[in-house]
Amino acid sequence: MTEQKATNVTWHTHAVSKEDRWNLNGHKGAVVWFTGLSGCGKSTIANAVDFKLHQRGKHTFVLDGDNIRLGLNKNLTFSAEDRTENIRRIGEVGKLFASAGCITLTAFVSPYRSDRDKVREIIPAGEFVEVFVNASLETCEKRDPKGLYKKARAGEIKNFTGISDPYEAPINPELVLDSDNKNIDQLADEVIAYLEKHGIITA
Repeated sequence: MTEQKATNVTWHTHAVSKEDRWNLNGHKGAVVWFTGLSGCGKSTIANAVDFKLHQRGKHTFVLDGDNIRLGLNKNLTFSAEDRTENIRRIGEVGKLFASAGCITLTAFVSPYRSDRDKVREIIPAGEFVEVFVNASLETCEKRDPKGLYKKARAGEIKNFTGISDPYEAPINPELVLDSDNKNIDQLADEVIAYLEKHGIITA
């Protein structure tokens, strides 16, 4: 895919600053980027965090991989090139949401380290939280909530991460969640504790 480069465009500064929006909300904006194999629990944990923070009056939103591919990124395949574009677009959307004062919870396999690093580069320091949802391939295949691993093993799905495509685990994520041995509630609380500790939200 050839990158389209717009011409004759200028960034317009907003009359309401990012800090103004954060002050109104009573907390900072951030992008909490959940990454891991299909079936590791990314979406479930992200939604649990979303629910808990919403109950506390925080402004949050979940950007889920499947949901985004049904709309914004419905023209992308699962090739390496399109995966990169998928993550680039989500990074830009997440950055906008965070600037608006939203704690944005993204749940994407995002298998390539370089793609995740590019997202980190465009988001201001302290506003990007990479969360590695660590579950073994064996665990994910046992769960297989969508039946995707079974189809991948049968050759019905090409370019499937963990089977026919690689997954590059984060080297220095902000947070690692043990999805093999802990339940969803425990893992969601660990994410919230991190946000409190680092001043994104107050206790």
